[in-house]
Amino acid sequence: MQVNMQTDYQTQLDNKANALSALLAPYYGNNLDVYASTPQHYRMRAEFRVWHDGDDLYHIMFDQTSKEKYRVDQFPPACETINKLMTRLLELVSPSDVLRKKLFQIDYLSGLSGQCVISLLYHRQLDSTWEEATNTLRDELNKTFNVSIIGRARKQKIIIGNDFIIESLPVNGKTYQFKHIENSFTQPNAQVNCKMLEWAIAQSKPLSGDLLELYCGAGNFSIPLAGEFDSVVGTEIAKPSVDAAQYNIAVNNIDNVQIARLSSEEFVQAMEGKREFERLKGIDLASKRFSTVLVDPPRAGLDPDTLAMISQFENILYISCNPHTLVDNLAELTKTHEVKRAALFDQFPFTEHMESGVFLQRK
Repeated sequence: MQVNMQTDYQTQLDNKANALSALLAPYYGNNLDVYASTPQHYRMRAEFRVWHDGDDLYHIMFDQTSKEKYRVDQFPPACETINKLMTRLLELVSPSDVLRKKLFQIDYLSGLSGQCVISLLYHRQLDSTWEEATNTLRDELNKTFNVSIIGRARKQKIIIGNDFIIESLPVNGKTYQFKHIENSFTQPNAQVNCKMLEWAIAQSKPLSGDLLELYCGAGNFSIPLAGEFDSVVGTEIAKPSVDAAQYNIAVNNIDNVQIARLSSEEFVQAMEGKREFERLKGIDLASKRFSTVLVDPPRAGLDPDTLAMISQFENILYISCNPHTLVDNLAELTKTHEVKRAALFDQFPFTEHMESGVFLQRK
């Protein structure tokens, strides 16, 4: 069975690589760097609806085509920690009227560190009785696991433990610590994320000067790349991610990374001298020798103003979760730059999703 799965996985990976190569063909004719995932147990996040059937309680998902629900006792894409927790959690929740009453969704966030946050979502207000029962639930789970629990209801968020995990990511023989916050964006496939970071570092090795990173999140790229540049300035609009980035900078003993809570559009205005921002206080942009920019935009890609701004940099590292908007952006960027390297990072095996990266240098 494992052999067949591995063979099937290699076929789908080859198909993705061929599809991405075809999309990039107008701008890049060399072989892709292809980074495979494990076929199973690669996701560090999973969300399930909950189905109540008499005394029975179980996770469900919905078929994307038929929209019909189906029972999920084990979820092979999720990491082993989540799969083990799925079983044990429901064994403990099912007999408890307090814990199961109007429970409609369970979300899991885990990591290579083995820590996990479980979010229980309810269609009712949570009270001290629920909190007492959940403390007991957490104590029982923590005999085997390392778990925090969050209860969510309308205008309520009750944290039993923490609302984050501390992740450990091995990159080129060095382990980085990252705070990953519940309900904030993190790369879902931790092992492929490590390969993505190593690829970005490899492209950066010959470079110098300072790095600007837009959409930096909690510093996933900023922190491992800090050793390749004189300094790194990252921008991110989401306050929880900025707060996590500051924690991650400190816990990893990084002294040359600064994060500003700005959108990419706002940073363009700051770079062009059109606006001053209090949130940039303490970051002397005029003293920076920005030679390289890294962007990891949302699925919509980059807006025209940001494209125009990054085209002024000598080197561009572009990480993309949507190859179609990447190709659209390359039509503009390749007027001034040449694609030197391109990669496929298979974050989501057995899906059509393609995470990719390109490294461009000024012509």
